[in-house]
Amino acid sequence: MIHGFAEPSGGRLRLRSAPGEGTSAEIWLPVAGAGLPLGEVAARPPEPPVLPAMTIQMVDDDPLVPMNGTALLEDLGHAVVEAASGAQALQVLREAAIDLMIADRAMPGMTGARLIEAVRAERPGLPVVLASGFADLPEGRLAGIVRLASLFGQDDLARALAASLDLAARLVANPGGA
Repeated sequence: MIHGFAEPSGGRLRLRSAPGEGTSAEIWLPVAGAGLPLGEVAARPPEPPVLPAMTIQMVDDDPLVPMNGTALLEDLGHAVVEAASGAQALQVLREAAIDLMIADRAMPGMTGARLIEAVRAERPGLPVVLASGFADLPEGRLAGIVRLASLFGQDDLARALAASLDLAARLVANPGGA
């Protein structure tokens, strides 16, 4: 997860270990505002999008992740339905009116990628966000999925939701591609 945080930020994780000497870990991150002339301030990021209230399903096998994500989503005005596994998520999806799904990539039993394949077979137009602590995700069956780093804030979450809604709308309008 540390590597997954450092790499997209322009940094890196360096681990060194030697028998009898121990292990050291260094996380290198870029300096905030690096490359800007002295006294110049970086442009403020755009405001996060305001979205209509939705029912969002959070799927994660770690109970702490949905707790944090639920709080952020509720602050944005959304209702949240949690599921602790891919199988449970599919069952809930069949019984409840879900507008969008956020799924963890690494889950035992059914990974987030496999869950997304099953969701696409049952509800092809459902917007999906894949949360992952991995910096690099393979393409292939994960292509066309909005990805969200596991360490996310409310603004990141709102942008991922908006991007997922936009991508789903484009896929429904053009089923052959985004």
